[in-house]
Amino acid sequence: MPPYHPPTEEMLALLDEVLSAERHLAALPGLDGPLLPLLRDILPEAGRLAAGVLAPLNRIGDEEGCRLQNGTVHMPRGFDAAYQAFTEGGWGGLSQPAEWGGQGLPRIAQILLDEMVSSANFAFGLLPGLTRGVAEALERHGSPALKALYLPKLVSGEWAGAMVLTEPQAGTDLGLLRCRAEPGPEGSWRLTGSKIFITGGDHELAPNIIHMVLARLPDAPAGVRGISLFLVPKYLPGPDGEPAARNAMAPSALERKMGIHGSPTCAMSYDGATAWLVGAPHRGLQAMFTMMNAERLFVGIQGLGVAEAAYQGAVAYARERLQGRAPGQESGPAQPILVHPDVRRMLLTIRAFTGAARGLALWTALQMETAARHPEPAARARADRLVALMTPVIKAGFTDLGFEATVLAQQVFGGHGYIRDHGMEQLVRDARIAQIYEGTNGVQAMDLAGRKLALEDGAAAREFFALVRESLEEATAVAGAADLATPLAAALARLEGATERLRRRAAADPAETGAAAADYLRLFLLVALGWMWLRMALAALRTGAREERHRRWLDVAGFFHRRILPQSVALDLALAEGAAPVMALPEALF
Repeated sequence: MPPYHPPTEEMLALLDEVLSAERHLAALPGLDGPLLPLLRDILPEAGRLAAGVLAPLNRIGDEEGCRLQNGTVHMPRGFDAAYQAFTEGGWGGLSQPAEWGGQGLPRIAQILLDEMVSSANFAFGLLPGLTRGVAEALERHGSPALKALYLPKLVSGEWAGAMVLTEPQAGTDLGLLRCRAEPGPEGSWRLTGSKIFITGGDHELAPNIIHMVLARLPDAPAGVRGISLFLVPKYLPGPDGEPAARNAMAPSALERKMGIHGSPTCAMSYDGATAWLVGAPHRGLQAMFTMMNAERLFVGIQGLGVAEAAYQGAVAYARERLQGRAPGQESGPAQPILVHPDVRRMLLTIRAFTGAARGLALWTALQMETAARHPEPAARARADRLVALMTPVIKAGFTDLGFEATVLAQQVFGGHGYIRDHGMEQLVRDARIAQIYEGTNGVQAMDLAGRKLALEDGAAAREFFALVRESLEEATAVAGAADLATPLAAALARLEGATERLRRRAAADPAETGAAAADYLRLFLLVALGWMWLRMALAALRTGAREERHRRWLDVAGFFHRRILPQSVALDLALAEGAAPVMALPEALF
């Protein structure tokens, strides 16, 4: 596995020079002092943890995997010490409220930590990521008693968390789930049923694991309107709040998977397990979406993180591997494969994704802070709409391009990428799951093209398009920006036209949304990444491109706008054809 080098300077430069994060956060109440000086101390420490502790365990986790013995899941060698280092360092509570023992830092700090952990050890990062999601759902919807008992230990990472939705017959359609809850003593409930695909459902890294489980009450109506959310601890807390009696729940199997072997994916059985209701009866799906939306952003960052790791491995190999000669050179010694145009194309395609995606993720994190902290209701509502709009774009778009990045990086290695020696094939296998869990990317595309475009009569999309136009207007006053602004303006026009066309057609035929969704999300993503590259280029041009990173931003932005953004033309043509080429075909064809 190639060594991982955390791109902390790039992260800080984006926050400072492109996103003006300090100024943005200074306008929001509830934050103490300047953030960037603090991040200059925190991010290198996070990078050392990722590169020095987690990355060396990545292959070990893949090769050893998890084992289920005598009803307990055992983790790969070294994961227990790494988890202890993670929790003792306070990383689990980085962005959690200080009220519950967290550090209360803005979401941008969490995004950057998540990227580094995902680059270093994709499988390991799932455990603290899910624990944070459980804590956020409990903090938002739990009773005061449940929050007081469970939140401090979840926020610290002393106890772990798991999200428990899927059943054999109920995947995307959660209305089909059968897990049931019966009344128990003293306001508790008894859960009975089976679940599958439960990441972190059981392990020994933490003395307790808190499951958030979707189930039905005895009087529940059919479908998704009859789902409730329950907190189910692996061990029931005793009078002192510490784990005591084992609850009536256990892993029945470990799923045999393509990748993320270092993460325990369990089939779980609940046999009258003691549970407590979280939120209102029959409103569990709404409460769970607090957790799911946070996890969808986290999964998008996983796609970014694994792409960064793949790029670092591939570019190092391309500099060292001697094969052939540069075009036009017919003799002489073999040269590094970096001289070959196709190798450069593959590497630049990855770089064109990771550079802008990091900026787009951080911009979204700043909007999350505005939505949570701004004193003006209208500003909070606008930011919340933008975050809702970008959530499926980041989840699906980043994981699609993240997987494609690992395949491109593997291709740079040729045959050496297909064998285990260099670690590329593990990155390909690990990255694949991110397109599937937390709602498949097709479902995310449907969410964007359906619900999110219709949000407040299209307000969210119009607000985003206006932001892109603002940057295009800024570019008219910056020398050298026209080469980037012109293709972006054309792509934006295509996106706006496709948006209006889709809204009009979907009103007449609901199948239009599903037929267009995947292509529409990719078109939206290309414009969003192009917008971020333009912002990065403007920041570089205003300084005279005095730093090496500024010249790099300009070079990669040029590649994106000339070689990647033109894909918007083909996507627009495909979208213009509507649903007929998909839905008018006879079923017998399939």
